[in-house]
Amino acid sequence: MRRGLQFKLVFVLLLLIVALMVVVSAFLIRGVVQFYMGGFYQQMQEVFGDQSFVTDLREAAGEPEGETHLAEVMSAYSGALGIDAGIRSFYILSGDTGRVLASSDNEMGDLELTPNIITALAGSEGYASEAGAAYMDVAVPISNEGSRYVVYVRDNKQTVTALTRQLFTIILEALLVALVISVLLAILLSKTLVVPIQGLTRAANRMAAGDFSEQIPVQAGDEIGVLTDTFNDMASQLHDTLQEIENERNKLATVFLHMTDGIVAFSGDGSVIQFNPAAERFLGLRLTDDGLDFDRVFGDIAPLTRVLDMGQDEVIEGKKECGTRSLDVFLAPFRGEGAQGGILAVVHDVTEQRRSDEMRREFVANVSHELRTPITNVRSYAETLVASAGDLPPETEQRFLNVILGESDRMTKIVQDLLALSRFDAGEMQFSMAPFDLTESAVKVYEAMRLDVEKHGIDLHISLPTEPLRVYGDQARIEQVIINIMTNAERYTPSGGSVTMELERDRSTVIVRVRDTGIGIPEEDIPHIFDRFYRVDKARSRAMGGTGLGLSIAYEIVRRHSGEIRVDSKVGEGTAFSICLPELEEQDR
Repeated sequence: MRRGLQFKLVFVLLLLIVALMVVVSAFLIRGVVQFYMGGFYQQMQEVFGDQSFVTDLREAAGEPEGETHLAEVMSAYSGALGIDAGIRSFYILSGDTGRVLASSDNEMGDLELTPNIITALAGSEGYASEAGAAYMDVAVPISNEGSRYVVYVRDNKQTVTALTRQLFTIILEALLVALVISVLLAILLSKTLVVPIQGLTRAANRMAAGDFSEQIPVQAGDEIGVLTDTFNDMASQLHDTLQEIENERNKLATVFLHMTDGIVAFSGDGSVIQFNPAAERFLGLRLTDDGLDFDRVFGDIAPLTRVLDMGQDEVIEGKKECGTRSLDVFLAPFRGEGAQGGILAVVHDVTEQRRSDEMRREFVANVSHELRTPITNVRSYAETLVASAGDLPPETEQRFLNVILGESDRMTKIVQDLLALSRFDAGEMQFSMAPFDLTESAVKVYEAMRLDVEKHGIDLHISLPTEPLRVYGDQARIEQVIINIMTNAERYTPSGGSVTMELERDRSTVIVRVRDTGIGIPEEDIPHIFDRFYRVDKARSRAMGGTGLGLSIAYEIVRRHSGEIRVDSKVGEGTAFSICLPELEEQDR
């Protein structure tokens, strides 16, 4: 065991050192290369960005034998450009063929056409960099009076290669030293750990043979010493543990009585022998009634004989509806020593889970439907633009792009609503709380929505108090709530109707009331309109763009401002939403 532990410690420590040094060396070498390349391109951009330098180049290009004059100008600026024989050179290339006309190292002929040279031949400056290339280069087109040239600067990375090689050598030497130190430390550490563990192993073997008498001496106060002391206590506690078994049985009986799942035990002949209150509550039965046996309670799931004939590890799962409850039932046989045995039934109330699953499925269907339409529209218009590129009139292309932008905004709104509810659930929603005048917010919302509401043939009115109504909260969030409710009022009010926003004070409460003459909400649906994903009229709400999330978000925001939202509505007459917030007290204004 000692050799195995020593090997593991040495191996892990060596692996850690190697991995650390590899990562550090990779980052250092990468940093050096990026720093050198960044310095090169920054230097080139600064020099070629000098207007006087560019002017000199253009004037030289207009002279007879322009390449010679360009070479002279480049030589004059060789210090600023960092020209160094054998490392960094400049070339004057033909602007038509890319052939070398002059260079700092007198190299003539043809050069490899790099991406930057190709870019410069096309008339643009080439500053592209490739980290994996064996060179760095810059190509700038120069033209004057019909003469076209390309000024090309190339660095062969010899300096950074030498620096990288030297840095790698230093890192390798440091790694070798670290490995030697690690081996020594690992050997020392393993000896410190192995000796106490060997003693514990011998004592554990004796305990496994039934000998609990020997106590291991505690020689250290560290974790190994604590483990040794705990090991000694374990032997003396075994006897006490046996005496506590009866107490544990009593505890289990208490748990059985108060557990949330229903438990019913039947004897071999099907009669009830034990149950807890949860089972009676879930099943809606008095299990103490005469004549109530397994077949009457769970016979619709499986007959008594079938369950009794099952193996010890087998379970029958079934479902049962009892009133408004949905139950999952698990039936399994149990066999006692020298007894006939019986059946144990576990009843789990899954009503809320089923309801949550149904809401989740409805949510997925709603979101899928909401996203499918804008995605289809975006794809259709985009495909039309791609297929008819250049053939459509500009105004038609603009209209198509506006449609794509609008559908993108629609999808963004759905995602934002989902993220907002997620942040509410996780408690991560941040509020910028401060005193503000609710009247100003109401006027801002009114002005923002007036044109859109009136465009749909709906009259929009506002009634304001004569004095400010100040509250403490997040002004932007409260305005979001008002906009959401105003949007719903507009959405469900037909053309020719009206929407009215009223502000008033009721004792220490400030009320923003949005009243419309729309289609109204059935009375039985009012308690559920703030539930997530709930729609009064699913088809109509979806056609009007609703996702069933807006009122849930509004409800969460108002609730976190210690307020409430009240609803009064009559079908065919209209709806009034009242946002009630506590007014800021006088001394806090």
